[in-house]
Amino acid sequence: MKRQKRDKLSRAHSKGYQAGISGRSKDNCPFQTSGARSEWLGGWREAIGDRSIGLMTK
Repeated sequence: MKRQKRDKLSRAHSKGYQAGISGRSKDNCPFQTSGARSEWLGGWREAIGDRSIGLMTK
């Protein structure tokens, strides 16, 4: 059975979330296109919010 690849925007959001959880700065966004960059930053903001309310700890 073939694995279906997630679309690039979903992957960008996931990578941004992972970066936010690990405490990386939003300046480290690896995406240049506005759509992917926006998704990455959205994931990053979501993770920062989750960290601030204590959902994730190191």
